Amino acid sequence: MSSPDPQVRAARNPSSPPASPSPAARGPVVAVTGAATGIGALLTERLAASEEIRQVVAIDERRGECAGAEWHILDVRDPAIAEKLRGADVVVHLALDLDLGSDAAARTAYNVRGTQTVLTAAAAAGVHRVVLCTSAMVYGALPDNELPLSEDAELRATAEATGVADLLEIERLARRAPRAHPGLNVTVVRPALLVGGTDTALTRYFESPRLLVVADSRPAWQFCHVDDLCSALEYAVLEKVDGELAVGCDGWLEQEEVEELSGIRRMELPSAVALGAAARLHRIGLTPSPAGDLAYTMYPWVVSGSRLHSAGWRPRWTNEEVLAELLEEVSGRHTVAGRRLGRKDATAAGAAGATVALLGAAAVVRRARKARRRI
Repeated sequence: MSSPDPQVRAARNPSSPPASPSPAARGPVVAVTGAATGIGALLTERLAASEEIRQVVAIDERRGECAGAEWHILDVRDPAIAEKLRGADVVVHLALDLDLGSDAAARTAYNVRGTQTVLTAAAAAGVHRVVLCTSAMVYGALPDNELPLSEDAELRATAEATGVADLLEIERLARRAPRAHPGLNVTVVRPALLVGGTDTALTRYFESPRLLVVADSRPAWQFCHVDDLCSALEYAVLEKVDGELAVGCDGWLEQEEVEELSGIRRMELPSAVALGAAARLHRIGLTPSPAGDLAYTMYPWVVSGSRLHSAGWRPRWTNEEVLAELLEEVSGRHTVAGRRLGRKDATAAGAAGATVALLGAAAVVRRARKARRRI
């Protein structure tokens, strides 16, 4: 026979102390936007399985696979989201479009308007904490960056890299929100180069037959596995840490270490040639990556993660392990100057090298322009 419920036992024996509620019963109700795919899906599953979380409210434009969450299907730009957030203690906003193939104007409209709506709706619904996720890219990749950067370092990125303008605007909204909505706490999590089912200009760098190295540059590679990002987000959800948080593997890898570990040889170019060719190719639509993306392969943007470390958080993954996983993920893919190639084109690119292909494409552009001028 099963033992009586604790409340039944207390009723039978009034002198018994009341049973303590479980951690989940005491824990927060957490809403996650962008919960059906990517990091949002991983975090939703993680929180739904946690004994420290009372309930997970999942919000996306389609239903995801997590059966342990309460699902609401809507666009995060819809003001009706305020009603779905009512009763939540924390909102983690992960509904961002950082797809290389997205139209830039539409992407910005979605990212900025979505974040504005979620912050306003959270305040209206009585939510006390919103967790936003941007990127360590907002610090900028600059030759005089300290190694590593502290969380309080100035955000010196420009709008020239893919999606960074959106992330900088989200950072601005995060700083402004507590002033506009007193009582609303906003935590911003900034991961290093994210790996684990991701597709970015920087992960595509490792799909090239040669690693493009700009002469006289000083790359420093720091990765962040999506599992570690999710655990850092959980720390923020449980209020173990707040403020502006950087997250990534401990330390970094020099370019020579990356080449040795990956087995991919370099192709070195003067900066004027590399940046000029990348800008031209992007301008005429041959590549999805603007020239600004190259800066993040040239100069360091390594972060310390000191606030998370002080709170007791540690990454489970090392830079070496994440690089190995990334190389396994991109195996069989072929990219030149950020553009994925078909099997036939990839064979030619492999023989010529990524940079040769880039320069060859730039030469084609120059010849086409000269031909137009002669007409």
